[in-house]
Amino acid sequence: MEEFFQSGKGLAALDEHQVRRYTSWSRWVTLAMLAHAFLAVVRVDEHTRPAPDALIPLTCNEIQRLFITLVVRPVHDTAHRLGWSNWRRCHQA
Repeated sequence: MEEFFQSGKGLAALDEHQVRRYTSWSRWVTLAMLAHAFLAVVRVDEHTRPAPDALIPLTCNEIQRLFITLVVRPVHDTAHRLGWSNWRRCHQA
């Protein structure tokens, strides 16, 4: 249980809210838990498919990094970001 809580704090920013009212806290926790569930479901889906040669399967951290760089703050083109992810996963194997 402690591992899941640590993962939620690191990946979904569960610990970055200042509680002032119950309503804002419950909204923040709900959103953080939804984000963590999204990462977990995508990770499980990724692990059911065979990984390409010389690559490890996507981790929750890598899924979060790809989501932020491709959807939230696209700085470079998609091919550049996906190539960087493949390079990282290849060298972690």
